[in-house]
Amino acid sequence: MTSAYQQAQQEGQHVVRAAILDAATHLLVTEGPAALTVRRIAGEVGCSTKVIYTLFGGKDGLSEALWLEGFARFERWMVEVFRDDDALTSLRGGLDAYRAYALAEPEYYRVMFLGAMARFKPGDEAVGAARRTFDLLVQGVGRCLEAGALRGGEAEEIADVLWMAIHGAVSLEILGYFDEPTAARRYRLLYDSVLSPFLAPDERPDERPDERNGS
Repeated sequence: MTSAYQQAQQEGQHVVRAAILDAATHLLVTEGPAALTVRRIAGEVGCSTKVIYTLFGGKDGLSEALWLEGFARFERWMVEVFRDDDALTSLRGGLDAYRAYALAEPEYYRVMFLGAMARFKPGDEAVGAARRTFDLLVQGVGRCLEAGALRGGEAEEIADVLWMAIHGAVSLEILGYFDEPTAARRYRLLYDSVLSPFLAPDERPDERPDERNGS
């Protein structure tokens, strides 16, 4: 049987690196920090410990790499949706993408946001990676303010309260408190409720002209 390492090796070093990080994240989330040893990860992937030391320089480098990998995947995911010409549609798409990423990569989400590596202190590069993804949300809100779709707050303030809300909802869902499709409806209701006080009058559903009456 071909190991994960052998399969990845055939595709290139970046795939080897991703396979090791995926195995490490899975061990961390399912068995806890004690399982995150170079020897154990090497056994899971089917490679030598030397490969891990060469790529990451040991456990500390691996922990940093896990954080960076999670945020790199998250950033790629989010960049794709903040491209709609309509600023508010783009922002809502970004909020939906946040949840979609968390559900697609729950183990990385736990590393990034739920303290799976409790003793890990991110370095400057890791903090910068996290900040870039939050800045995408701030920029999305800023576009809405510039377009007049949102008003009555600063971009970073609105982004803060949105992130506080959606992080709480996603965390509860990942931890098993809500199931589909209820979770999806509750999630959209939550972020619409947070956005509501900042919506321009013509963006509020109850204040739009009734097209059926031609007004």
